[in-house]
Amino acid sequence: MAKKTTSFAGLGGLVFSTDAGRHCPDCSQPVDACICKQSKLPEGDGIARVRRESKGRGGKTVTTITGVPLAEDELKALASALKRRCGTGGALKDGVIEIQGEHVQLLLDELAKRGFKALKSGG
Repeated sequence: MAKKTTSFAGLGGLVFSTDAGRHCPDCSQPVDACICKQSKLPEGDGIARVRRESKGRGGKTVTTITGVPLAEDELKALASALKRRCGTGGALKDGVIEIQGEHVQLLLDELAKRGFKALKSGG
């Protein structure tokens, strides 16, 4: 079977190959081996904002942390450590750490202990 590649003039490079699948338009690496998302830090002022949310979650309370100045892999490790510290579940969605339950003060203290500038956000 012949290797098939697809590229588009507007994107300026390889987009898809049957050999490796989808490619990142920025670094031209296969999406699984993309180095762009690992090295980029999220934009912001470097202050982690911790807030309690319950809207749109079926009445369940979730504590969210936004603005943590870490790369994707480090953010995953931090989210995992914070979930263990709180003893609950959670998720990492689009750079926002979600921890199940109301743990605002505990998370503020833990982030400060880890060297982050953290503020309580919202009411």
